[in-house]
Amino acid sequence: MSARMSISPSEPRVGVWLIGARGSVATTVVAGCAAVTAGLHPPTGLVTETPMFADSGLPALSSLVFGGHDTVDCPLPKRAEALAAGGVLPPGLTTAVRSELAAADREIRPGGPLPGDTRDDDELITAFASDIRDFIRRCALARAVVVNVASTEPTPTDTALPPSSLYAAAALRAGCPYVNFTPSTGLDHPALAALRSSTGLPFAGRDGKTGQTLLRSVLGPMFTGRALTVRAWSGTNLLGGGDGASLADPAAAAAKNAGKDRVLADTLATPPEGEVHIDDVPALGDWKTAWDHIAFDGFLGTRMILQTIWQGCDSSLAAPLILDLARLTARSHEAGLSGPLAELGFYFKDPVGEGPAALGEQYAALRGFAERLTAREGHTCPAQDTGSDRDRP
Repeated sequence: MSARMSISPSEPRVGVWLIGARGSVATTVVAGCAAVTAGLHPPTGLVTETPMFADSGLPALSSLVFGGHDTVDCPLPKRAEALAAGGVLPPGLTTAVRSELAAADREIRPGGPLPGDTRDDDELITAFASDIRDFIRRCALARAVVVNVASTEPTPTDTALPPSSLYAAAALRAGCPYVNFTPSTGLDHPALAALRSSTGLPFAGRDGKTGQTLLRSVLGPMFTGRALTVRAWSGTNLLGGGDGASLADPAAAAAKNAGKDRVLADTLATPPEGEVHIDDVPALGDWKTAWDHIAFDGFLGTRMILQTIWQGCDSSLAAPLILDLARLTARSHEAGLSGPLAELGFYFKDPVGEGPAALGEQYAALRGFAERLTAREGHTCPAQDTGSDRDRP
């Protein structure tokens, strides 16, 4: 059995350029898109495949073309085999979509900066932007979206641009909308403020909401709505794989936890005591366990406890969200929208722009966004212009 992904000659091709393109999440995105397009699996977890977006003019899954940057050289088919051995991808899928994985792997370019790289920030941004432009031209794409799915980096402590910001600047310089699915700095660096505002490109982020914080964005408003006083909210994350290794760095873990804390601060009347601990457990691989212990007061001060346990596969939770975000951001670009896409806060721990923190309200905003895109169906911008440099950071 093999996947067949056919694209109508009249259907514009849309690029998805993944930063961290050979990681577990990116591999699951490519394999999953191929599997759903070929009818091998249903589109479970894809909100953009629900009736809400039926008339919004989103690019079809079959029109998506994948490429990206990475600093490792493990081919995508081999990476997919490892994920299948770990139970992340279903049996037989790697064989079925091998050609699609190989095609995406041919579009991956070396990232950076690597040890010993003497290029300055502008030279790196120029090189990365050139890679993205070449991808658009070579694959005859109408447009492309850059999505950061690389490992979490520490919050910068000086004015130097971290790698996530170099890639974000390259995306805008190449004329591409940008999505930051990580808690890394990306477009939020002060040095990129002028570039961010001058390009008129849409962007979204940051830090995808896939597990523990997804529950917090539901439970926090529940306590507030029922006028229950939360005294303490503590949590623990156990995870392995590349994410676990990167979050073993306390500075990276602090960047990750900032979004988790923000949800509680924004949905509860008073921020509670407690914090989240992140433990690297390599044996877990791509699987994670998130535990929350919530102490709250009820009527007459009666003290009570709620405990939750979330066990999931990080890549499988993230992949459909990334496909959603790529399609929504590409459609926003086509429709002429610009700046922060606050209506996509449904997908993020620490969303850009002004918007609600409670999941129910975020879903309502997303529904409104679907209606907005539907109303703009037929209003499109020209195909991407990649012939000249954008304002430099």
